Amino acid sequence: MIFWTVTALIAFAAALLLAMIIIRAREQGEPAAAYDLRVYRQQLREVDKDLARGVIAEADADRIRTEISRRILAADAQLQKRKSGPSQPRALSLGFAIATALLITGGTLGLYWQLGAPGYADLGLQDRIRLAGERAENRPSQIEAEADVPAIQRPEVEEGYLKLVEQLRKTAGEREDDARGQALLAQHEANLGNFKAAYQAKTNYIRLAEGKVNARDFTELAELKIMAAGGYVSPEAQTDLQKARAIDPSHGPARYYWGLMLGQIGRPDLAYREWAATLRDGPADALWVKGIQGQIEEMAFRAGVEYRPITPGGTAPALPGPSAEDMAGASELSPEEQQEMIRGMVTRLSDRLATEGGSAEEWARLIGALSVLGETERARTVYDEARGAFEADAEALALLDTIAAQAGLAE
Repeated sequence: MIFWTVTALIAFAAALLLAMIIIRAREQGEPAAAYDLRVYRQQLREVDKDLARGVIAEADADRIRTEISRRILAADAQLQKRKSGPSQPRALSLGFAIATALLITGGTLGLYWQLGAPGYADLGLQDRIRLAGERAENRPSQIEAEADVPAIQRPEVEEGYLKLVEQLRKTAGEREDDARGQALLAQHEANLGNFKAAYQAKTNYIRLAEGKVNARDFTELAELKIMAAGGYVSPEAQTDLQKARAIDPSHGPARYYWGLMLGQIGRPDLAYREWAATLRDGPADALWVKGIQGQIEEMAFRAGVEYRPITPGGTAPALPGPSAEDMAGASELSPEEQQEMIRGMVTRLSDRLATEGGSAEEWARLIGALSVLGETERARTVYDEARGAFEADAEALALLDTIAAQAGLAE
């Protein structure tokens, strides 16, 4: 109520000031009659000077004085009439002033009601971070999000293709242990816009692949869930993205959707940071780079960052993670060996941070990786240690708190 009172008073004061100016109708210029008076009086003085020098005769001087005096009287009459009479109708001025006051006051309050957030209190940085963490924990699930998505328009395809997909569904249903069949079914269901059926088939493929999956598989699974939810990154899709990032921290599509998720939970600052780093890593012709380029300026605006175009494929150093050769080798390992490989990389990162230190992003990555591996207590210990290392850095603490909230470590 205080806000509305103060806003109304400010708007009314501005409107009242403008109305007073309209009613009084002050003129900035000088009437022409005032200038004429000064000229005529100067002419009278010149006549006396000319008479004293003998330039004109006394009779001529009297005649000239009479004429000038007549003009002075006429100019003075015009000046007095200008001062005493209104320059514009008072009723019209009063009506226009009232209308202007109502327009300014009512328009100000109306615009705020439509564009502002009535009743929304001012929030400090720590409160916004806390709310973002709560939003991340309490946001709708995949099922809830799908229930709110309106029916999408299916793409038009040939009848023959529909029959082939129907046959594929039947075959995949009869061969539930055929990973290849599930992968094909996921692809073709997505082509038809059946994203829920597509991610269910992709889930079956990952289960049947016996651990021989990579970051791309988990990112595709997350992407299908996001498309089924109308562009919303659900907690289930976030878990898939965490698995993809744990396997390959540099995987571009996973980084794109991770930034999208951060923006949705109210952390555009972290989303912009993630997208900016992804753009610098490139490559310029990648689809996820095009997606980021179309949205990063708005994300920067939401984050309060002055956006400067970023050239994809720059030389910014990437955070430590498994190389392409490591990932190629991981796809050939058994599930137990692949899990051991991931644990080894996590352990090496943990040891390096403990002995040499590192950036807040590296600590956050370690916390996320440990939570994905199910080592919650160890992740909590690392989180506490990282907070101690960056206690003087507000941005680093914000990043760590958000990652901890997403990993379920926040108190």
